[in-house]
Amino acid sequence: MEIFSVNKLSFRFPVMDDWVIQDLSLTINEGEFVVLCGPSGCGKTTLLRLLKKELVPVGERHGDIKYTGKPLASLDERTSIEEIAFVFQDPDNQIVMDDVMQEIVFGMENLGYSTIDMRKRVAEMVHFFGMEDLLQAKPSELSGGQKQMLNLLSVLLLKPRVLLLDEPTSQLDPVAAKDLLIMLQRLNEEMGMTIILVEHRLEELFSVADRVLFMNDGRIMHSGSSREIIYSLFEKRDEQFLPYIPSLSQLYLKADVQPNQHQIPLTVKECRQWLATLPKVDTQVHKEKVTSRNHEDIILTLQNVYFRYEKNGAPILKNLSLTIKRGDYFALVGGNGSGKTTALKVATGIVKPQRGSVQLFGKEASKLKEKLGKIAYLPQNPRAFFVHDTIEKEMLETIQRLRLQDGEAKIEAMLELFQIAHLRDRHPHDCSGGEMQKAALACMLLSNPDILFIDEPTKGLDPISKSQFAKLIQDLHEKGLTIIMVTHDIEFAAKYAEQCAMMFDGDVTVEGTPAELFKGNYFYTTAINKATRGEREVLTLEEAVEQWPAPITI
Repeated sequence: MEIFSVNKLSFRFPVMDDWVIQDLSLTINEGEFVVLCGPSGCGKTTLLRLLKKELVPVGERHGDIKYTGKPLASLDERTSIEEIAFVFQDPDNQIVMDDVMQEIVFGMENLGYSTIDMRKRVAEMVHFFGMEDLLQAKPSELSGGQKQMLNLLSVLLLKPRVLLLDEPTSQLDPVAAKDLLIMLQRLNEEMGMTIILVEHRLEELFSVADRVLFMNDGRIMHSGSSREIIYSLFEKRDEQFLPYIPSLSQLYLKADVQPNQHQIPLTVKECRQWLATLPKVDTQVHKEKVTSRNHEDIILTLQNVYFRYEKNGAPILKNLSLTIKRGDYFALVGGNGSGKTTALKVATGIVKPQRGSVQLFGKEASKLKEKLGKIAYLPQNPRAFFVHDTIEKEMLETIQRLRLQDGEAKIEAMLELFQIAHLRDRHPHDCSGGEMQKAALACMLLSNPDILFIDEPTKGLDPISKSQFAKLIQDLHEKGLTIIMVTHDIEFAAKYAEQCAMMFDGDVTVEGTPAELFKGNYFYTTAINKATRGEREVLTLEEAVEQWPAPITI
């Protein structure tokens, strides 16, 4: 049975010439698990919001959207709220109440559910989610993963038929992201719920999706089952979408002389079974990553740092000590709520610790007057960075505030470098998450800083944009920029960072190279490492291809 039917849909935002959605037709069957992917700004989130009556953006629209055979616009408000649920990319954008219990029952109270019905549903779903201990907590005290689970629980209490999710794992650590995907799979398989999910982190989604849709320029370019899509992209050598293929499947396609569509591995188990059939070789390729650390020049030190946001609140940082040297490319990983973002704020002098010492460029960070322009800090939510109504105005304000010479030339260079010249006159809030990320970073790098602090740099970036971003950052790093990033993207950290540290309970629990830190882990590692664990254990796809030089042909 068709639950959604989209016919020749087109949409564009006000005062825009380009159509975000162009003549798009689509059918979603009830009970399907559909994954929607494509480049940043291709129209994925806009399409998702057009399927939710209350979230339809303002703009010019043509075409039809039908829900269970009836026009979506004619759906009564209560039915729309109950049957079509939406989970936002940023969990903070969805939470409205002061404690967890109030947030959970908010929707049911507003729809006039009886006390018996509310208690019955809450008891069942809270137990299902294992959130009994959090009912009296404040949402502000929850980790990102807990907030996302809270949002999911709140909408599920209304027993929706359809669940729309916009990059739900983008701000989650590997453990929380895995928990969320397992929950979604159970909802789909055990309750028959229709799930339409927009996501860039695709490594584990292909194995659970019934159908994968690739979008670009507001159109659906490819549609089919996971293996059909992967094999089709490989056969056509579609460079535009090949980077979206999960690394396990990419390894098979690059390593097998005659790849078979039905044997393409989608899970670690399937990949390990296939690798076991390959000929054994005596040699093992092993390359140490060359680092550019200047061991004589320390640029940042945190020593025995303690910090809490409220006087009687729980400590966020506990005896944290960390040393960053000039020229480092440093990645800080760890669970949601472990203190990573707070560590960045303390390091930049945004907040001052209650105890301990923070030295930046040899001076106390919070009192360093000369740091303006010498450091750049990109927060986890780049939306908070913008205050002007166009990206160009934001860049001009940066030039004026820092009194930079040749401002116009630098703006042009940055727009070209980040490939966002077409966005110069656009309001930042009208950009996709990935576009906003690049625009904010372009503003910050105008001053040619010595050190870049960046929180979740790959959030909202599609695989191609991520690769372009990685090259850009590497080029800046080779020119002397010191980089400290907080990330949940273990694949990115393993491939590009030179040094990594894992935070746990407010302190760095272990530090080392990516190989030292990530190999052998259950969750904080890459899919390739899970599949190759054993005699020839590696972290990245590139290393894995080198491990089996014969009879493999690339």
